[in-house]
Amino acid sequence: MTQKVLIVLTSAGTEEQAVAIGEELVSRRHAQCVNILPVPRSIYRWKGNICHDSEYLLVIKTSENRFEEVKGTIQELHVYELPEIISFLTHEVEEEFRKWVIQGVSRPVKLSSK
Repeated sequence: MTQKVLIVLTSAGTEEQAVAIGEELVSRRHAQCVNILPVPRSIYRWKGNICHDSEYLLVIKTSENRFEEVKGTIQELHVYELPEIISFLTHEVEEEFRKWVIQGVSRPVKLSSK
């Protein structure tokens, strides 16, 4: 079965937090690539109030079987009480890019030390 690329979105309140989450996801091999985009304004309802905040959107590229690890890392590092974690399974991806993503999040093969 061919692994599909999964896109996961989350947001962070500061650029520093966005970078910290992105770097940790890539260093742990939970994601192959994370784009960080400034979002001029988010409008949302939280605990009965309408809030307006500036945030950073993380666009995370990973494989479909790494979602739980991506989610766990975001929950571990995020300062939000309820971080946004939304995933989209890709329908079509250029094949060489797909291979790059999947290979990048594959667990390294342990060599026998005989």
